[in-house]
Amino acid sequence: MAADELAALAALLADRSRARFLLALLDGRAWTSSELAQAAEVAPSTASEHLSRLVKGGLLVERRQGRHRYVQLAGPKQARLLEDLLAYLGPTDQPKRTLRASAADQALRRGRTCYDHLAGRLGVAITDAMTTRGLLTDDLAVTDDGVTWLERELAFTPPTTRRPLSRACLDWTERRSHLAGTVGAHVCAHLHERGWVRRVGTGRAVRLTPTGATALHDLLGVTPPD
Repeated sequence: MAADELAALAALLADRSRARFLLALLDGRAWTSSELAQAAEVAPSTASEHLSRLVKGGLLVERRQGRHRYVQLAGPKQARLLEDLLAYLGPTDQPKRTLRASAADQALRRGRTCYDHLAGRLGVAITDAMTTRGLLTDDLAVTDDGVTWLERELAFTPPTTRRPLSRACLDWTERRSHLAGTVGAHVCAHLHERGWVRRVGTGRAVRLTPTGATALHDLLGVTPPD
């Protein structure tokens, strides 16, 4: 029954360690159990037990390579669920305990990956610029001009998958929508491949490189987020 399934999902999320695992995995990458244990500050045996529950519950998938066991989010649907929950909660305004924690929080707000697309002020700025230039509609559907521009400037090939070409994803820090879907994923991947964005540390935060700042300004008039 739907009520039972909803209760089971809520139970999966109702644990601090599992929640921290899921937030770490929002970077779209596959992590080992030991990496997640270190990130969540729990024992490896505890992490293994929690991850098995998340895999069984359908939020994560397991991949094995040699002796190593990796886990990652099961797909865009699961990532969207987590982002929607974060947006529902809204940004936290609690004072950070250390300067390092405050810097990490600001880095996430400036720019980050939201599973496989860009979020934060950077993601919203790119989305706004594409909308202003008529590449996206106000509800973030890709226009004909947008497809042409993507093919010409970002080497985009329209997909044959059932995944939506584009969709709006509510940004939990900016409280506005950024671009997701196939196009959002392609923009993020293209910027990484060209070296226009780089990860900050080992988490989800990303920053524009000087080359990327120039390229995005030339392409879309984007100003790097403060």
